Amino acid sequence: MATIRLENVTKSYGGGAPVVSDIDLEIDDSEFVILVGPSGSGKSTILRMIVGLDDVTSGDIYIGDRRVNDLAPRDRDLAMVFQNYALYPHLSVFENIAFPLRLHKLSDDEVRERVGRAADMLELGEFLDRKPSQLSGGQRQRVAMGRAIVRNADAFLFDEPLSNLDAKLRGQMRTEISRLQNQLAITTVYVTHDQIEAMTLGDRVAVLRRGELQQVDAPRELYDQPVNLFVAGFIGSPPMNFLPARVEGSRLHLPIGDIELTPELAETVEGRDILIAGVRPEHFEDAAMLDDARKAQGLTFKAHVDVIEWLGSEQYAYIPFEAPEEVRKPLDELATELDSEQIRTQLVVTLDAESRISEGEDADLWLDPSRMHLFDPASGENLTHGRGTEARTLATA
Repeated sequence: MATIRLENVTKSYGGGAPVVSDIDLEIDDSEFVILVGPSGSGKSTILRMIVGLDDVTSGDIYIGDRRVNDLAPRDRDLAMVFQNYALYPHLSVFENIAFPLRLHKLSDDEVRERVGRAADMLELGEFLDRKPSQLSGGQRQRVAMGRAIVRNADAFLFDEPLSNLDAKLRGQMRTEISRLQNQLAITTVYVTHDQIEAMTLGDRVAVLRRGELQQVDAPRELYDQPVNLFVAGFIGSPPMNFLPARVEGSRLHLPIGDIELTPELAETVEGRDILIAGVRPEHFEDAAMLDDARKAQGLTFKAHVDVIEWLGSEQYAYIPFEAPEEVRKPLDELATELDSEQIRTQLVVTLDAESRISEGEDADLWLDPSRMHLFDPASGENLTHGRGTEARTLATA
């Protein structure tokens, strides 16, 4: 086991623009770090540079205390699990798992002991004599993981290992990977575009955009304290709602009502006429289900509900909304990158399962302004980042 450190790592192909730019990232011994981002953000390229499948254009990569830029993949002592399993179809499950041990010419007794231990961890003992074609997708992925485990490598590298599985199997495999990492306490770098995997598996998550690191933090911090508009829109399902906001003194004018800013925040946004206000769906509520004391702590407003999705434990209400011209450009860019039109065309509100709000009706909704984020439309910077809820916004009476 070892630390992994990237210092000012950049990757370009053929002298073109960098696909990964100036990455600084340190992964601690036994830490599980997720690289997440939309397609083309550079996450798989970073993984391939760590393992040695791609050369580094500039910068340095260290595994433990060793600089590994010039080392071949076989000399870096890393175990990689690929998206497509990469199993040998003519070999049994046993021999697929044992393959790296055979290359190192370990004794038969050592091979049987290591393969048996890995098979027990992954519940593959009864399948060791089968061929990969006789296994399900989840079982094949466990075989690929077993082949990584037997190596006793310094770190595991996962490249979107669950993307070929159906939703139910992905959920099962997430649990197995998490349990396995806890048992082995091995340094792990995991690439995914699925934020559910990122938020449930990682000790820390590194969010990438166009080859640049945006934020590296614990999942809860990413969700509660995104540093910019991109991270706020990317993390969360449904994504954060974005509204145009106009500042007049200490008042914030929103399409749904007015908010009184705290003195500290009013000073921060002074001189900025237009902002983007971000509110997560769960920070709205059905006003009819709140008592007067709770209502007084937020903003009640009326909105036309277009669609209701009832999911059993909760409901989603969809409210048509078109982003105005003054904030359209950054939201258009975000919607294109995230392939999510709803960022600029509707609000999504999470409601209690007991709410009786109906489709096609006007409803009284409530917003908790203390959970609101304010973004600079030009830079995307979160102006409320690092502030507790008490230092953000307060609703007018």
